[in-house]
Amino acid sequence: MKKIDIHLHAALDPVPGTEKFKISTGEEMLAHLEELQIEKAIVMSSGETEGAMASVSGNQKCRELARRFPEKYVWMCNLDENCEETIEERLREYQRQGTVGIGEFMICRKINHPFVQAVFQAAEKLGMPILFHMSPQEGYEYGIVDEPGLPMLEEALEKYPGLKFIGHSQPFWHEISQDAKPDLKSRMEWGRGPVREGGRLVCLMRNYKNLYADLSANSGGCAIMRDEKFGLQFLEEFQDRLMFGTDMVNTDMVFPLGEWLDRQYQEGKLSAQAYRKICFENAKKIFQL
Repeated sequence: MKKIDIHLHAALDPVPGTEKFKISTGEEMLAHLEELQIEKAIVMSSGETEGAMASVSGNQKCRELARRFPEKYVWMCNLDENCEETIEERLREYQRQGTVGIGEFMICRKINHPFVQAVFQAAEKLGMPILFHMSPQEGYEYGIVDEPGLPMLEEALEKYPGLKFIGHSQPFWHEISQDAKPDLKSRMEWGRGPVREGGRLVCLMRNYKNLYADLSANSGGCAIMRDEKFGLQFLEEFQDRLMFGTDMVNTDMVFPLGEWLDRQYQEGKLSAQAYRKICFENAKKIFQL
């Protein structure tokens, strides 16, 4: 069955000097996506104008990629950390240009930081979903920062009930199990082994209908596949707020979750309704595709 990939990275033009970490162009990705039965993909932006990555996959590049291949790509915008006063104005302009949301939002600031809060406020006002990467601490790699147990995310979910938060990355999915360890190393690992009931992420998903989850990469995939019985129950219970994604950056990458979902559906372990919603219906609805 065809899928919508809500989390893809691609360049507009060939990128030199990336042998160790190849970034494929959107055109190069076309055949790969077809092979993986992905009918449409949402391209993540790396920023507005600051930094080298914006010149490769920033807002302008993502917008142009979607314009060149409208049958295959749509795009999400991103924001650089500056000018809190103009956040809403900038987001309105990106909406006018066709963005379907904000992502991958990844500035390395605590969730309660004024800039992050200003982005949430404007996004809620404008009806823009926000797909975020999470980091375990400020200054560590990239992503908005929360503590073990995700207390600041819960505060944001309460404060902005009209904003669709789409969670992603290891520290987010780490909280699926009740025995999630609080140290930095553990929070950055891909999940493995049985899941213990009572995880904070499960509690948040049950208590806040504005929390959605991105199943992409090994962070999302391992969280679901590490314990098949629990994973299938999780998919069924939250089928309205889970979305398939890959997090691929080049044509050499394939993540196993897509085939796993196909197999669970074909074997009758995952309901047809949940399978359809997770693979494409939720994305169509949430991003108005």
